[in-house]
Amino acid sequence: MIRLEHKGPILEILIDRPERRNALTDAMYREIDQALQAADADPACAAIILHGAGGHFTAGNDLAEFQVPHSSRDVGSIAFLHTLASINVPIIAAVQGQAVGVGVTLLAHCDAVYADRSTIFRLPFVSLGLCPEGASSYLLSRLAGPRRAARWLLQAQPFDAEEALAGQLINDIQDDPLAAARAYAQALAAQPVQAVRASKQLLRAPDRDTIHQVLDAEAAVFFERLKSAEAQAAFQRFFARKG
Repeated sequence: MIRLEHKGPILEILIDRPERRNALTDAMYREIDQALQAADADPACAAIILHGAGGHFTAGNDLAEFQVPHSSRDVGSIAFLHTLASINVPIIAAVQGQAVGVGVTLLAHCDAVYADRSTIFRLPFVSLGLCPEGASSYLLSRLAGPRRAARWLLQAQPFDAEEALAGQLINDIQDDPLAAARAYAQALAAQPVQAVRASKQLLRAPDRDTIHQVLDAEAAVFFERLKSAEAQAAFQRFFARKG
C-alpha cells in the first residue's frame, strides 16, 4: 500500500507494506508513479519525501511477481523509473533497515538521501540471474566511481551506510533520517518553487536523455534474463528458502 500525505507544499509518499518489508508490487509502482506525476503537475509542490514503514525502506521488487510473464512495456516499475528520472520537483529519500534492489537504484535519482546506521543496502540482481535496472549501470559509476559500482553490482553483496556515504549514494547518516529529510524539504519550500524546479531541470538536463535510453536498454536485457535458466533456478532457491 502507498500512503500519501500533503504537508503544505511538501508531499510525503510512504511505502506501507511492513509485513513484506515494503516489497513493491506492480500496483504500488503505479501508485507512486501517479503521485509523482501529480506532484510535478502541481505548481505549488515544493518537494517530495519518499520513505518506508515499519523500520525498512523497501526490500525491492516483490519477487513473486517475477513468476508472471511480462514484457518491459507493461510493467509499472519501468514507467515509475522513467517518471522518477523526468520530474523537476526535488525528491528526498529517508532510508533505514533494508534497501534492496530498486530500493537502492531509485536513490541515485533522488536529490537528497538520508540513512541511519542500521541501513543495509544490497543490489542482488546478478545473484538472481538478472542484470542492473533503474539506470544503475550508468548512474552508480558516476556517483561512486566505476570500481565501487562494479563491486556493488557484480558481487551483489550487502554494504552499510558508511560505504553508501563514501560512494555518494547518500548525503548523510542521521539518527532520524525522516526528520533530516523533512528539514531539507522545508528548506527547499522556503525558496521560490519554480526557481528551484528550473534549477533542477538545468542540473539534470545533460544526462536525462542518456538515462532514459539506459533505462530502456537495461529493461530489455532484464526481462530477457527473467526467462533464463539461471534466473529461474535462482528464484526456485529463493522461494524454497522462504517456504
